[in-house]
Amino acid sequence: MLIACVAYQDGRKLGDITVEEISDYVQKPECFVWVALKDPDPAELNAMKEEFGLHELAVEDVRAHHQWPKIEENGDSLFAVMHTVELEEDGNLLFGEVDVFVGANYVLSVRMRTMRGFKKVRERCESEPPLLKQGSAFVLYALMDDIVDGYFSVLETLTAELEVLEDRIFARQAHSDSRELIEDLYRFKRRLVVLRHHIGPLLEGVGKLTGGRVPRICEGMTTYFKDVYFHLERIVGAIEGRREMVITAIQVNLGMIALTDSEITKRLGTFAAMFAVPTMIAGIYGMNFEHMPELHARFGYPVVIAAIVMIDTLLFRWFRKAKWI
Repeated sequence: MLIACVAYQDGRKLGDITVEEISDYVQKPECFVWVALKDPDPAELNAMKEEFGLHELAVEDVRAHHQWPKIEENGDSLFAVMHTVELEEDGNLLFGEVDVFVGANYVLSVRMRTMRGFKKVRERCESEPPLLKQGSAFVLYALMDDIVDGYFSVLETLTAELEVLEDRIFARQAHSDSRELIEDLYRFKRRLVVLRHHIGPLLEGVGKLTGGRVPRICEGMTTYFKDVYFHLERIVGAIEGRREMVITAIQVNLGMIALTDSEITKRLGTFAAMFAVPTMIAGIYGMNFEHMPELHARFGYPVVIAAIVMIDTLLFRWFRKAKWI
């Protein structure tokens, strides 16, 4: 579906144009055309291929719908694949794809599997004519910068969720739902791994625009692409940091479970020791031998009971002092 087809000259918007007029403006050195598509059908892609002279392999990548983030140079044009990340209401990550064709006089952006639009990006570009004079390279930067900024908001939400999971580790009821907590931590770790796979490859692609043999289209925008590169570095580093925190949280949770089990074992041991005293004494005097000391003593029973109470009292105080009870 065609979202917008606009022509620009010297950093200013000329107006909306039809698809048939694209080739007329692309041939003018002082103009460039920005076309935005959403979930296009094969006919629309073929039309854009004819108007802009797009590389066949790049068009095939768009038709495939599932490409990892990358930036490729095809002659005098660039083909960039970026993934958008959105959080659904249930906390799942929704990944979309944005394919961008960049030539000297055109930008074709194709977004798929995402409801996120780039109207604000277009407004930002049109509000900065001096930068828009840079042409298609500035539009590529603006699109890339907006997508990368979206990663920060997702990461902030995930960080808040991780803090909640960490608080649950030390909650009083943590032992009772320890299995559920470990499952939640593992699911969180898996989401971080998936997020890293969808973001990480773009870091290498943007690096091609910041140093070495920079594509001619982007020569005047190197500083801006470096800014995006540094943002991506922070995001990838933060994801790795959160993943390490999750691994540590799982280990701490297992340690807390082991500590709780140890406390329970100690308490059971103390009560077992206290019950062992009357059990031993009763067992001895229950052997039914005829000749046993104090068996026929007048105060034998109360003496034995008193001895049991005294010994258990001493044991209780000792265990209490040792903080086993």
